[in-house]
Amino acid sequence: MKNVLTIAGSDSCGGAGIQADIKTISSLGAHAMSIITAITAQNSCSVLAIEELSSEIIEKQIEAIFEDIEVDAVKIGMLFNDRIIDSVEKALKKFSAKNIVLDPVMISKSGCYLLEENAINRLKKFLPMATIITPNIPEAEALSGIKIETVEDMIESAFKIQKIGVKNILIKGGHLNSDCTDILVKEDKTILKFFSPRKNTKNTHGTGCTLSSAIATHLAKGYSLEESISKSKEYISLTIDNSFSVGHGVGPVGHFVSLYKKADIDF
Repeated sequence: MKNVLTIAGSDSCGGAGIQADIKTISSLGAHAMSIITAITAQNSCSVLAIEELSSEIIEKQIEAIFEDIEVDAVKIGMLFNDRIIDSVEKALKKFSAKNIVLDPVMISKSGCYLLEENAINRLKKFLPMATIITPNIPEAEALSGIKIETVEDMIESAFKIQKIGVKNILIKGGHLNSDCTDILVKEDKTILKFFSPRKNTKNTHGTGCTLSSAIATHLAKGYSLEESISKSKEYISLTIDNSFSVGHGVGPVGHFVSLYKKADIDF
């Protein structure tokens, strides 16, 4: 059993954040551990409030895990502000964390800022620590300053982000009007495209968290970066196919597809 640590915010409605990460890691056959950076009060429609945790408890959570358990991969999601980024970076450097997958979470699907705007420059300085980062198009635009409307724009943006020291970058293409082509630009400047058809559903809450957690889990299990992304794309497609409605807004993807089917749940 491989051990995967997620460092992210808590989503009270269970669709994204720590909750989505734990579901993903568990469903893919690894042991999930979690460090909470902030607590959100949210539902399927909006984020109502955010309360950050102290630097001391964030660092203590990380220390507690690494001092006792072999961590095979780390997924990083919502960091919220400069202070939290400082705490996470300090602790991960102390323990020489490996296989770090960083999803630069900035804005929720409902439009709420999950990273304070003045923390973007601090985040950029932290990104080189990651094995791979997985921004969506709005996040890649914020990091690169390039307006993205085509696959070619995605590639240009990725190369610009690499100049700040990022090793590998996967830009997710879900926000384009065409089918969902993700672009991986590797450390050696190799460009790879990962294609998946667009799914006809509104229920996509937590897709970014799910994909990055899946990549971390596959890296922990010894797969190459390309294999990890490919397998994670297959998994995210399966979960979107089995997504469901919760509340009046954007519902979650179906992380535990096989368990849901065993329970005779009709999607």
